[in-house]
Amino acid sequence: MPEPALAPLIVIDLQTGMFDGRFEPPIHDADGMVARARALIDWARRSGRKVAFIRHDGPAGDPLAPGEPGWPVWPALGQAGDEPTFAKSVRNAFSNSALGEWVAGQGAGEVVLAGAQTDFCIAATVKGAFAEGLGVTVVSDAHSTLDTPGETAAEIIARHNAAFTEAGVTLVSTKALTGN
Repeated sequence: MPEPALAPLIVIDLQTGMFDGRFEPPIHDADGMVARARALIDWARRSGRKVAFIRHDGPAGDPLAPGEPGWPVWPALGQAGDEPTFAKSVRNAFSNSALGEWVAGQGAGEVVLAGAQTDFCIAATVKGAFAEGLGVTVVSDAHSTLDTPGETAAEIIARHNAAFTEAGVTLVSTKALTGN
């Protein structure tokens, strides 16, 4: 049986374009997101868990297209050289079969998710992880999105946290995981 203590941290789409404000406003609570993501990455490393980064590859002309200024993983996260980046071009990170193979290679039957955007790639990756037969923990205060005309980012995050719980996700705060 896979060991929950081996569950890797998967950091989704925390790319330069989500923070630099060049093409869109930064994601909700961008500075707080960076601080919490860094705390989670440090926690994962200290606890012997692996960390993987997901990078969205947008189409030509998109701010997140390969080679565009918004495309790289946000440098403030401090990605280590041995921490892989898995590319995707759709919302579900598990659409890249190499991610599922990497998770399986960790001996993990579950994953810990953080990143952006709550209502797109986080929600789709939760479903993708379940489809892979994995248990899912979402860090409740370490995923973010943008306001929409009808709903603030904070409302979207709260709504999705409730939906994640209903779907069988384990929801936990950064502080509960890291002790900080």
